[in-house]
Amino acid sequence: MKELDFAKVVEVNGANVYFEHHEHPTSSETFVLLHGFLSSTFSFRRLTPLLKENYNVISIDLPPFGNSGKHNRFTYSYENLANTVIALLEYLKVSNVHLTGHSMGGQIALNVMKKAPSLVEKGVLLCSSGYLKRMNWPITMLSHIPFFHLYVKLWLTRSGVRNNLENVVHDSTLIDDEMMFGYLKPFLEDDIFKALTRMIRDREGDLSVNDLKNIQTPCLLVWGEHDRVVPLSTGHRLNEDIPNSKLVVLKETGHLVPEEKPTEVLEHIYAFISSTEEAVSDEAHSEPLFQNGLSQTLISET
Repeated sequence: MKELDFAKVVEVNGANVYFEHHEHPTSSETFVLLHGFLSSTFSFRRLTPLLKENYNVISIDLPPFGNSGKHNRFTYSYENLANTVIALLEYLKVSNVHLTGHSMGGQIALNVMKKAPSLVEKGVLLCSSGYLKRMNWPITMLSHIPFFHLYVKLWLTRSGVRNNLENVVHDSTLIDDEMMFGYLKPFLEDDIFKALTRMIRDREGDLSVNDLKNIQTPCLLVWGEHDRVVPLSTGHRLNEDIPNSKLVVLKETGHLVPEEKPTEVLEHIYAFISSTEEAVSDEAHSEPLFQNGLSQTLISET
């Protein structure tokens, strides 16, 4: 099997979008991975190799993150980012996908399910954001001030990559130089801070309860019991409001579940997509499904 079939940047919906496409020689099923705030395809570095053993995998850098465009005139609303994902999948002629989103990526995945339900066969929400309101108006107004992007840069620099990683993982011994550089790299260019300033203005609130209740796509919700960024209570609420959903809680795990427990996440995904039962509302606590299974957004989304 090829290690990486191709990585490419294409222009869709007015944005240059970077994605990695891993093609499986026999599988007809495709996972599409959407990362969280201040992250990139790098956040799936432990999950992607496991998924591509049995499935096609498309991992996307959502603008303005990772290697995707950082134009400060692009509209960075969740709705438009969902439009961008839909346009990319149409460009690739891919449908009936298993749409997988972590943190902010989970909210964008839900927007895709709302806008193009026939495109998604099943959804996997990993510590998905939910119920967040639009940014308050004083900050939105301040974002129009020239050089506000320098304040954004200063704020992120002061918080520090290691501090942010310690906030999103339960076991800080997982943090090494490779991990820190992988999450730091996208912020070595100044253009990202101008784009983030635009994102402050563009980001609307998360989907309403009514919107969530109208999503009929079967969804697996995977949460870390010690998530300090998007607390488990959000997972419980989403499990109540999304009709065909199942919540799984991973013990001794924080917010960055694809990094911390990739094999357990994979095992629950296997069980979920192979199940013919579409409506499961009870909560399950994680136990390895395979006897020999390996167990294993940088800041709070505001």
